[in-house]
Amino acid sequence: MMRRCVSLLNISVLSATAMLWAIPAIADPIELPARKPGLWEMKMQGSAGMPGMTMQHCTDETTDKFMNTTFSPMAKDMCSKNEMKKTATGYVTDSVCNIGGTTSTSHAEITGDFNSAYTMKITSQSTGGAKANTGDSTTQLEAKWLGACKPDQKPGDIMMPGGMKMNVKDMEKMKGMHRPQ
Repeated sequence: MMRRCVSLLNISVLSATAMLWAIPAIADPIELPARKPGLWEMKMQGSAGMPGMTMQHCTDETTDKFMNTTFSPMAKDMCSKNEMKKTATGYVTDSVCNIGGTTSTSHAEITGDFNSAYTMKITSQSTGGAKANTGDSTTQLEAKWLGACKPDQKPGDIMMPGGMKMNVKDMEKMKGMHRPQ
């Protein structure tokens, strides 16, 4: 049972991270600026009783590009609409995606400078699929640059709750798990 919960946490964290970086990747021709290389702390808080989660991500320009090129094809398959607009304070995205039979309509507002801190607020409504996956939700991601990656970290490493560490390059394996609806 514990092993299953840990696996579900891993999948949730990787999926959330992938989707957050897939948003700018599929919105041509506007792209988000690359994040400053180094260690980023990402605090994610959801609605509807979802517990908050804090992760750290060691990144560089190559890693951010890898995430965009890896998840852009998956996101294009899943999303019938994905638009990004530059605003006076940052970026706004609107999307309609089908993930595992659940249709999610989302609106995200992204503000910040990608050198020291940025915030992403996502509101979404999901329909279809399992009852547990439907309804309205709000997620907020607050990211701040902490400095250089730690000596035992390499670009792509994500340090998750509970001390687990994964690398985004392992997400490449997830591409084969996606089957367009």
